[in-house]
Amino acid sequence: MWRRILAFAIGEPPRASPPERVRALIDAQQVQSEILIGWVQFALIAFFVVLYVLAPKTSADTRFLPVPWVLAAFLIATCGRLIFAHRRMLGPVLLLAGVGIDMTMLMGLIWSFHLQYEQPAPFYLKAPTMLYVFIFIALRALRFEPLYVIATGVAAATGWLALLAYAALSGEMVVTRDFVRYMTSNSVLVGAEIDKVISILMVTGVLALGLVRARRILYRAVADSVLAHDLQRFVAPEVAERITTSDRELRPGDGEVRMASVIFTDIEGFSTISEKLRPEALTGLLNEYFAALAEVIDRHGGVITQFHGDAMLIAFNTIRADQSHAANAVRTALGIQELTLRRTYGNGVPMRTRCGINTGKIVSGAVGAKDRLLYTVHGDEVNIAARLEQLNKSYGTYVLASESTVLAAGDAFSFERMGEVMVRGRSAPTTVYAPAGIAGARASN
Repeated sequence: MWRRILAFAIGEPPRASPPERVRALIDAQQVQSEILIGWVQFALIAFFVVLYVLAPKTSADTRFLPVPWVLAAFLIATCGRLIFAHRRMLGPVLLLAGVGIDMTMLMGLIWSFHLQYEQPAPFYLKAPTMLYVFIFIALRALRFEPLYVIATGVAAATGWLALLAYAALSGEMVVTRDFVRYMTSNSVLVGAEIDKVISILMVTGVLALGLVRARRILYRAVADSVLAHDLQRFVAPEVAERITTSDRELRPGDGEVRMASVIFTDIEGFSTISEKLRPEALTGLLNEYFAALAEVIDRHGGVITQFHGDAMLIAFNTIRADQSHAANAVRTALGIQELTLRRTYGNGVPMRTRCGINTGKIVSGAVGAKDRLLYTVHGDEVNIAARLEQLNKSYGTYVLASESTVLAAGDAFSFERMGEVMVRGRSAPTTVYAPAGIAGARASN
């Protein structure tokens, strides 16, 4: 029961302690917050100085003017704190010490009013400067750490009680229950002063409670942000954005049907290559290969939706809109051929790549189980692209495209009709084409 009440009051706790990199991001934000607090406080003290300069001082025969001295000390302390914040030297001890110094200075400024204006000690209890206590408490909320809000509030309440005690012990305090007299004289209404202390503590408590709730949300939000950033390294950025910005949780089967193009790629003789390399060398080789091809794919608007060993599935006009998807798919396949012809990977290993291109109505979306999803493209048209990639071995080519791709690509390319093949699962034969005039498009036998 108490756990439920606590969770209702301050929110659900994080499932686990945030990882170090999440804490590092939050700590960096806290440093920026401390700098912001310092500048706001500097502006506040500067405002105090302007008010003092513009306000009437006191009678001409006053020997000692404490307010400007207190303001000067307050300004110096604030500048020192700002310098420490910029140099990232404000640890917990210095922060708590700074809270104590801030409240001591503020209460000292309020206390000095009765000397400045030659009035009995209770005079300062009516000073409107007391309202700035709440600004100082609120400032600490910028750091998203309730400890410093609580420390500021407790210091403020303690300071005000100390001022009240000083006024009582001075022998000049006249206690009254008459509110009018309290407002029009130096008399003190004790209940009003206690109300101020209660208000300080209540504001402190509410802000601290809000910070505890916000801090838990902050940890989850930063963790989700880091997760989304990491997700972009495993899937296409467009897929990650689709997942993270979806109005509702994605479920198996969620997707859309579009007229699109796909390329299925595979490395020629990869089994032979892998047999000659150590696992770590093979991994580095593939990473270099995939990075090089990804630049070509991205340049023409393609999205890698799936890696499978040394193979890739590349989609056009699915996640990223592309009216010229078929032409861009052909450009990508030709770009891959040009790249793999002129460069090697690792320690001089050539890796020729076969491509199968197809165009048709393709489903893009989430597939898999409830708790284990893959965002990809699928359907019969994708299967044909995979089959065309395999048929390159039979025709001695590196790029094969279906008739639908050739028609959709337009007149920008020349194709050579290779023949008709029966694709498993289809009753009618599929006509296949190879781009004409590509240097090295034909496999060397």
